[in-house]
Amino acid sequence: MKSISGGPVLVVGGYGAVGTAVTERLGEWFPGRVLPGGRDGARARSLGGVRVDTADADHFRRLLDAEGVAAVVLCVEPPDEGIARACLERGVHVVDVGATPRRLDAVEGLHDVAAGAGASAVLSVGVAPGLTNLLAHRAHSAVGGAARLDVTVLLGSGARHGADAVRWTVAGLAEPAAGGARRTALPGYGVRAAHPFPFSDQHTLRRTLGIPEATTRLCLDSRVLTGLLFALRLTGALRAAGRPALAGLLTEAFGRVHLGGDGFALRADAHRGAAHAAFALTGREQSTVTGLVAAYATRELLTAGLPAGVHHLEQLPQLADLPERLAGDGVRVWTRRREPARRRAAG
Repeated sequence: MKSISGGPVLVVGGYGAVGTAVTERLGEWFPGRVLPGGRDGARARSLGGVRVDTADADHFRRLLDAEGVAAVVLCVEPPDEGIARACLERGVHVVDVGATPRRLDAVEGLHDVAAGAGASAVLSVGVAPGLTNLLAHRAHSAVGGAARLDVTVLLGSGARHGADAVRWTVAGLAEPAAGGARRTALPGYGVRAAHPFPFSDQHTLRRTLGIPEATTRLCLDSRVLTGLLFALRLTGALRAAGRPALAGLLTEAFGRVHLGGDGFALRADAHRGAAHAAFALTGREQSTVTGLVAAYATRELLTAGLPAGVHHLEQLPQLADLPERLAGDGVRVWTRRREPARRRAAG
């Protein structure tokens, strides 16, 4: 196989809400090497890119071979792990912005394939999962190993989100609640009631950090919209979203709702006995920041290099300081730590 180390970086979904941020930032770092791709071939070609359809695995393999691609950034969710497999078998690195637990687990199962080909895949890349994983790792370490982890995500209901993100949110609202709401103080937003939501980070972190209990909860910056959506979920009315026609209508409706701002806040609380540590961050334009996280992960792959195999973001010490790297893009980190009285006295 010919060397692909200096080949192009294919950004699948490179003209969408997340992909645009990836394409622009990587274009600054690697001029002439970024190849935007998407199903709309005319739009992709207008940006100097190519048509890409992740539902057509044969077409995707031919494209990888023809272009000599060095890395693929997936800003859209393929139907299964087949696209990741096609990349990793060829020694092509993968950065995956996906957030569906089942598919992420399937890609994680390709670790030996990636390691054997000398390729790396980075999963849990974005805001949630992604930055939430990094905050959780810090809180977990601060208490010497958490027995319980609570992650809270506040998203701006007025922000521009990609179609995949909206569809994923609708699907999540259709699932029955697993646990109760929790009131949490979030920097810049006060105390908010957040509700259990099926973010993938809570499942991943139990495994990667060895935390027995982990729950991720969601609220929106609009208190009214938060209350309405989760009240509907409690009634079971949104479970009908599992039907394709209604799910499509809800996705379109939610994609048009802009009642709040474009800010977001994340917080991770780790508990071990009386010890408690919390790390939080705030930022704006969730889709843009998700793209920037993916861009930084890609740059690390292409420059410093990451260990071969499949890894979640919190498993890579090289990216542990990513929240601070995003300070120039408006991300601010907050820290709070409380320890048992006897430990404070001993110090």
